[in-house]
Amino acid sequence: MKFFRWATLSLTLFLLGGQTRAEDSAPSPIIPVAEVDLQRYVGLWHEVAKIPNRFQKNCVSGTTARYVLREDGRLDVFNSCVEEDGDRNEAKGVARVVDTDSFAKLEVSFVDFLGWRPFWGDYWVIGLDEAYRWAVVGTPDRKYGWVLSRTSTLLPADMEAAFLVLETNGYDRTAFELSAP
Repeated sequence: MKFFRWATLSLTLFLLGGQTRAEDSAPSPIIPVAEVDLQRYVGLWHEVAKIPNRFQKNCVSGTTARYVLREDGRLDVFNSCVEEDGDRNEAKGVARVVDTDSFAKLEVSFVDFLGWRPFWGDYWVIGLDEAYRWAVVGTPDRKYGWVLSRTSTLLPADMEAAFLVLETNGYDRTAFELSAP
């Protein structure tokens, strides 16, 4: 009987210890910016860096996103890129604001079934230049991330500032690839 109690206690302590270590090693949540002025955010953005992903695998250059504010408070999203064969790939979607206090947490959808959008993905603005010259977008799971700019390239100091935002939010800068203008 003593052995059983000792084994149970040892197993319990082992499992609790494992939970504690797992919690200690879990990354802290990403932090969106305090506020996004959507009137200033709308317009054309150029992708200057991204975490490679399956839905952009054919894009080789010229990736842009254009946001247009709608009367209902949502944003029309127009993504575009140039593929290897020179053709332009375009996708139209919708973004909705999730956090109306900051307007920094949005969700986007590019799937539309007769007006119904069953799939939404996180789009959190986690870095934003004061003059809205560049932005950093991420997701809570850190699976996706982008550095966006109003121009097709960023000055080295601005790129470093964007990467510091990413690292502060638990991203690995080496997971990002620079995008061709």
